Formats: sequence, C-alpha cells, structure tokens
Amino acid sequence: MPIMSTMEAMRPLYRRQLPQLLVGLWLYGATMALLVRAGLGLDPWDVFHQGLTRHLPLSFGEVTALVGVAVLLVWIPLRQKPGIGTILNIIVIAISVDATLRLVPEPGPRDIEIRCALLVLGTLGNGLAGALYVGANLGSGPRDGLWLAIVRITGRSVRQARTALEVTVLTVGFLLGGTVNFGTVFYALVIGHVVQFFLPRVRVLEAQEAPGSAIAGVRPAEATSSAVPTPAIAVPEVAPSVARTGPARLETERRVPA
Repeated sequence: MPIMSTMEAMRPLYRRQLPQLLVGLWLYGATMALLVRAGLGLDPWDVFHQGLTRHLPLSFGEVTALVGVAVLLVWIPLRQKPGIGTILNIIVIAISVDATLRLVPEPGPRDIEIRCALLVLGTLGNGLAGALYVGANLGSGPRDGLWLAIVRITGRSVRQARTALEVTVLTVGFLLGGTVNFGTVFYALVIGHVVQFFLPRVRVLEAQEAPGSAIAGVRPAEATSSAVPTPAIAVPEVAPSVARTGPARLETERRVPA
C-alpha cells in the first residue's frame, strides 16, 4: 500500500517532468544548431572536442561520445547519479541538431547581423534549454553533471560553477588547437548567468530533495538566503479574574449615565 500511494503521488510530477525534459533537450539541440549556423565560434565543450580531434585518430562525433563516457566516469567519485535524462540527453539532442541544421540555412559571409542574431538567440535559448532539462530532475547530461556536482559540493552558485567550468574547458580546448572566435567567449561568459536566471523558475519543486535528484542542493535565491530567526515575544499572562470582569465592567460603565 505505501508503494502504491507513492506511485500515485508521483504521477502528476512525472506528467510535468517528462514533457519538460523532452522540450528542454530538443530546444538544446536546436539552439546548438543555431550556434553552428552563426559561424562565430563553437561553444566551449565543442572547442574542446575539436581540439582533441587534432590529436586523436577519431571523428568529431566519436570524440564527443568518448568525452561523454569519460565524464560519466568522473561522476563516480563525485557521487552524481544518472537518470533517464542522462540517456535521453544523448539521443534527443543528436536528432534535434540534425533536424534544425536541415531547416536553417547558413547565412552568407556578409550577413553579420544575421549571424550575430543567431549567436545571441542560440546562447539564450541554450541556457533556457539547459535549465529546463536539468530542472526536470530526471537526470542531467554528462557534462552538466559536473557543474551540478560543483554546486552541491562547494555551495557555489550555478552562475559561478558553470562559468568556471566553461572557461576551463574552453582554455584547454584552445590549447589543444580548437577554433575560438568572439562567439565562443560570449557563450562562455553568458551561459552561466542565463542558466542561473531560469533554473529556479522552471525546476520541479516537488522533486527538489528526492534521492538522486539532478538539482539536489541547487536552491533558488530565496531558499539560499540565511533565515533570520524571529525573536520570541513574552506576552504577559492575564489573570482569570481580570479577564472575566474586564468586559462586564466596561458594559456597566456604558449603562451608567454621565
């Protein structure tokens, strides 16, 4: 009976979680494709992937998969638990990227305004998408699990943790030979702030403290502020006799003419 009750209670939760997860993953892949079409620089992780391809006899996709597996292994000492979202992250994003690349044509070399618009739209949408699928609380992607673990272990904000991770990955990728442009730097500096803004607004509150939660330890600003205890105010106790006679005395005074 307790198991059945728990399952019944979780049904409304999963009715929101799964659609939010799928929307977030699809949007993430679509906005990733917009960044590719912008042609103003890859995001930090893809700069890292590209840098590795210059030193390994592997394709870009193979390196991406290899890095994903390696990052999942790092989850073990960090005690970061995978979920269904971790698996869907790989599948849905790959399909979304290909579909969007087929729909969105590449701007011309002189269409700098369009390229900049795609860069800004892709970065902002990427941050919202990341907040959606992480906030769905069904398991983060392999790379997102790193900054989630940093937030949980160090107590740093999402903005600080993700920005630090993105800048670190970007630096290593650049040293390995990955292509860096001003769009890459823009993404690395902005993405953490965007996720920090959206995550508290889209996270699934009921699953915040669930075991294995993707966002356990990631609280909105109002939850992380230190609570100020309200001082107890001593209220003097009124004697029973006074309490009984007080109203009667007032009533008598009203009846006595002046």
